[in-house]
Amino acid sequence: MTKLESPGVVTSDRRALRGSLGVTAIVFMVVAAASPLTVIGGAAPLGILLGNGVGFPALYAISAVILLLFAVGLAVMTRHVPKPGAFFTYVGYGLGRPSGLAAAWVAMLTYTTIQVSVYGYIGYILSVTVASIGGPTIAWWLYSLAMIALVGILGYRHIDLSSKVLGVLLIAEVGIVLLMVAAVMFSGGAQGLSLEPFEPAQIVSGSPGVGLMFAIAAFIGFEATAIFRDEARDPNRTIPRATYAAVIGIGIFYTLASWAMVMAWGPDNILDEAAADPGTLILRTVSRYLGVAGEITVNVLLITSMFACVLSFHNVITRYQHSMSNAGVLPDKVAAVHHAHLSPHVSSLVQTVTSVVLIAVFALFQLDPVLQVFTWFAGVATLAIAILMAVTSVAVIVYFLRTKKDRRVWNTIVAPALGFIGLIVSAVLIIAYFPIMVGDVDGQGSPVFGAVSWFLLALVVVFPLLGYAQAAWIKHRRPAAYAKLIDTIGG
Repeated sequence: MTKLESPGVVTSDRRALRGSLGVTAIVFMVVAAASPLTVIGGAAPLGILLGNGVGFPALYAISAVILLLFAVGLAVMTRHVPKPGAFFTYVGYGLGRPSGLAAAWVAMLTYTTIQVSVYGYIGYILSVTVASIGGPTIAWWLYSLAMIALVGILGYRHIDLSSKVLGVLLIAEVGIVLLMVAAVMFSGGAQGLSLEPFEPAQIVSGSPGVGLMFAIAAFIGFEATAIFRDEARDPNRTIPRATYAAVIGIGIFYTLASWAMVMAWGPDNILDEAAADPGTLILRTVSRYLGVAGEITVNVLLITSMFACVLSFHNVITRYQHSMSNAGVLPDKVAAVHHAHLSPHVSSLVQTVTSVVLIAVFALFQLDPVLQVFTWFAGVATLAIAILMAVTSVAVIVYFLRTKKDRRVWNTIVAPALGFIGLIVSAVLIIAYFPIMVGDVDGQGSPVFGAVSWFLLALVVVFPLLGYAQAAWIKHRRPAAYAKLIDTIGG
């Protein structure tokens, strides 16, 4: 098991991850996971259509405030618990080893489902794009498998290569969206510029629980800054700064961009435009305000944005698995580090195989890549991450009340408590509106939609139970290994 002599210094070569990532590189990594253009082009139109319509942009701002409160506790925890396991490490140190293992499996569920959901969407976009330019009509899942292979190659290599690729793609996609925002503001939009999306009546209209699900899903990845601790240049300063920068930057960008999209068509027309075809709303908006060249650019960048998203999540998942292996939760081989690339290459291969299997299953069941693969599993990921962050907030409070290592009341109690309340309310709303998300729009309780809802919700229950069961098994069958778990996930 990897031992730490001091924060950020690892003594084991075979299982240690090393690097010199700064704040900017880590922010690129996690913001790329949030995938700005994918959110504005894919999730925002669905949030408008299935959620609360005109008021959807306000949910980005609300989500940002909730997650910023959560980030306060997360940031202070990174300084006092110098481990790269993030959620499961912090929960373990605050609430005990069994809860830490439960959190580890919920995190795995979160990042795996959000990644494969985007694999579905990128397969669809590639299939449609190639066919539209006269190419052959190929099933979406074949494109998804091709993307998995490419991501697997980059994920196998050194993290610096991924960060450079992600940085270039991120700058391009953010730039084109900001050009669209500027064009809408300069022209005055379809019905003039207004703050109607932020009016209380608009915020609570329609199905705000579904809208909130899409809004929070847009932030998934920012909290993974702590995962890159061992590869950061100065982790005690770099990780907290990257965390704050990510959540604030993402919140402002999404709120502004989605507001501009509403203004582009006007509050009276945006819902009809989204209903016409949510998948092409961003393309039609850019075409209207930036011309054909802008539309072509966005179409290309939408694909690269999704690629950046899945690459970033691949890096996050492989490092979660690496940390879990170091904790003795996964086989020892998963913690191996490549001698040349200094990457968790075995963990990367495991994640690649997992993605291939899941996409094959979705193809076998003939699931729709957007309305089912993307929407359903993004919903699972969002609910899981909301619950996981809420539990982490409690763990932060308990840890500092018990250890007294940091006596700042706002950082260790008040902010985490407020974040916990916001996250629990969000989770309850997501659960309440879950049937609508999977297609039971009329609320009549169709047996098929009902079964799908229960199955997806059950995943969020089964995975933490798996963690508790594993903790009990290790404690009973491998007491020495259980005692050593404190080195990685606390006691």
